[in-house]
Amino acid sequence: MGQETEIETPGYLERQMLIAMPGMVDSNFAGSVTLLCQHNAAGAIGITINRMSNFTLGEIFSQLHIDCSDEAIRKLAVLEGGPVAPDRGFVIHSPMDRYESSMEVGQEIMVTTSRDVLADIAQGSGPEKYIVALGYAGWGGGQLEGEMLANAWLSVSADTDIVFDLPLSNRFEKALGQLGIRVEQLLPEAGHA
Repeated sequence: MGQETEIETPGYLERQMLIAMPGMVDSNFAGSVTLLCQHNAAGAIGITINRMSNFTLGEIFSQLHIDCSDEAIRKLAVLEGGPVAPDRGFVIHSPMDRYESSMEVGQEIMVTTSRDVLADIAQGSGPEKYIVALGYAGWGGGQLEGEMLANAWLSVSADTDIVFDLPLSNRFEKALGQLGIRVEQLLPEAGHA
């Protein structure tokens, strides 16, 4: 028998941002906005884009033995992308196709896991816009769909302004605003009809 093609089919949540509802019990995601990078029958992978880690980009460069003389780049914050593999780095960036290990998340966003993108960023020749995160969020097949049905998350189309340009503290509210919702309108628990 051949491989199941269903696993390769993108899910309806791909290229979306997940917004944690107030009733989110998992402290890893309370108040979070997570860029969904992949969603299919096998599960989902996302990177939280509004949580600060304890690291700077300069510290990451030092660990990887990448030279960077630009102090402004060295001081950039690294995000906490999620609880899975917190020692693994992800660069979310504007499109640039020359990297070893990249995947598209829509036409305006890519995610790269290879060291080459960091080397380019350190030299000032990397993507125009980027954020760096450690770790990711992962869900098994059907798990995220179940959490959506339990009202743990709202979803909205990925927005480059939110991903790259807004201060971290404004991303949650702005993502909700894309749905026409204000934070004070959210109830901790939602009912089902």
